[in-house]
Amino acid sequence: MRRRILVQVVALVVIAVFALGVWTTEGEFQAAWLRFYSLGVLAALMVLALWDHFLWRLALFQRIPRVPRNLKGTWQGTLTSLWVDPTTSESLPPKTVYLTVRQTGSWVSVILLTDESSSGSSLASVSKDGSTVTLNYMYLSFPDSRLEERSRIHHGSASFTVAGRPARRLHGRYWTNRDSRGVLEFHDRHAKVADDFEGAAELFRAG
Repeated sequence: MRRRILVQVVALVVIAVFALGVWTTEGEFQAAWLRFYSLGVLAALMVLALWDHFLWRLALFQRIPRVPRNLKGTWQGTLTSLWVDPTTSESLPPKTVYLTVRQTGSWVSVILLTDESSSGSSLASVSKDGSTVTLNYMYLSFPDSRLEERSRIHHGSASFTVAGRPARRLHGRYWTNRDSRGVLEFHDRHAKVADDFEGAAELFRAG
């Protein structure tokens, strides 16, 4: 659907520029018309680039149903693991984690940062099903090498429900190929995208 919209935008801009050029030459056929086609393509590419990197995030365009919800930034929240220690029958306490989202109008990338690991998305999407907006992604987690004995590199996936317009809350779950799962909740967002766990913590300490 998004690809079709982009094609339509390109076609409309090219046609508009071409038509304007023909109109200014009073409709008489001229070989010079071909330059309007080139200008139309250039204008379309410029509009697409402007849209993809900036315009789609504006509040006006965020109201359009097919435009992806803007999630860009660093989110602070909690991770609650549902894993239970078989020797003690105790669960792990919730921990503070950060979710960094890099996003354009056509692409999104997600990294979950904890005090022990960094999990980057290999495939991610923001979609809408009826009135529900979701963020879904698959990831590869790289735990701190010092924790390799108890925490190996692993694959997983996560799914969030997005609440608010603009987005204010993310609530979801994760699963891994180690048969572990848990709940993730994010309520605070900073506009900047942090590079690591310490950088994310500093963003929220600074307010």
